Amino acid sequence: MKNLLLILALIPIIVCGQQKSNPTELSNLNGSYIKSIDNLTLDAAYALSNRAMKKAFELDKNVSIAVLDASGNIILIIRGDTVGIHNTEAARRKAYTALSTKTSTLELLQKAHSNPLIENLNTLPELLLLSGGTPIWYKGNVVGSIGVAGGGSPENDDLIAKSASINENGITTNK
Repeated sequence: MKNLLLILALIPIIVCGQQKSNPTELSNLNGSYIKSIDNLTLDAAYALSNRAMKKAFELDKNVSIAVLDASGNIILIIRGDTVGIHNTEAARRKAYTALSTKTSTLELLQKAHSNPLIENLNTLPELLLLSGGTPIWYKGNVVGSIGVAGGGSPENDDLIAKSASINENGITTNK
């Protein structure tokens, strides 16, 4: 009998402790808590790297190319024949720098040289202030980046990276 009375006394406590979640809190999951972003696909990375490699061949250069998605994850890295191994990592870091600053690395390098307030950007571990990295834009948003290294000069690396645009699909290397 005591057990029965104890169970009857606990039922209201148990039932009250199992309230449903507030529906207004759940509605925020569909609003301000989740954001969809445009991102490069593997197919886009292939197309971008092919266009950049075509420009490199026109200049008679072998290069390393890195393509990153909007979150900075590697989609594709390729290394041309006879390209030094350090260029592969340089290409990735150039792409990362362009992505994180939303600026081509040549432009960032020029700004750093002319402005003492930002000249120490190169002391951040992942940033590489060498030309050859550029953000990839789609509908005014950065959707990834490309980095090129091994082109023989800063101008070549920059030119090769910027040639990767897929203009017919609105994917460009300039805003």
